[in-house]
Amino acid sequence: MAPKYNHKKSVQHKHGTNKSGSKKQLYIAIGILAIVSIIVIAYFAGAFTSSSDSKTPSPTTSSQTPATSNTKVLLQTSMGNIIIELFDDKPITTQNFLNLVAAEKYDGTVFHRIMKDFMIQGGAINEKLPTIKDEIGSYNHNYQYTIAMAKTTDPNSATSGFFINTVDNSGIVYSDGTTFDGTYTAFGIVVEGRDVVDAIAKVPVTVNSQGERSQPTQTVTLISATIIT
Repeated sequence: MAPKYNHKKSVQHKHGTNKSGSKKQLYIAIGILAIVSIIVIAYFAGAFTSSSDSKTPSPTTSSQTPATSNTKVLLQTSMGNIIIELFDDKPITTQNFLNLVAAEKYDGTVFHRIMKDFMIQGGAINEKLPTIKDEIGSYNHNYQYTIAMAKTTDPNSATSGFFINTVDNSGIVYSDGTTFDGTYTAFGIVVEGRDVVDAIAKVPVTVNSQGERSQPTQTVTLISATIIT
């Protein structure tokens, strides 16, 4: 009986040894699998990040408008407030504008010419004023919401009148080959109140004395113009 017992014990011992070895092998396999999984996950995570980064370009610092001078003018109108920030590359034009603002020449004037898909024009002062030199320069663009000096067809004929471009007019070329940007000095841009500009542009109009459909049927007043910075 002893051998049988010993044999059984031996078998049991052998069976116990196999069970312990299997568990050890299983733990090792699980450990290896975990390590491999971590490596694979890390690899693909890195690849995804690199791929995402490569698809997202770095932001650029280019601008469609010149640097501003940090000088701002508040235009308080009967339809809301507009804040203009002046460019720093048009010293003659901006100084003329600031002088008129400081002298309260714009207070109580009206936007007398409105064309929804073109511009809104104001700043006409009923007195004789000196003209200023055009400042077209190498970089002058009448982009949407820029403010520019109104003038006659003659060079250097601007005085006080101005207009705010309601659309991008920088690409306009006339039949004689002259360009809008080569004619009208853009000297600032609307930084606040663009919705007010849009609202003014939607004011109903009728035909004016020159046969142009631009005469507002309701009065839009420039109540006051104030230098705020």
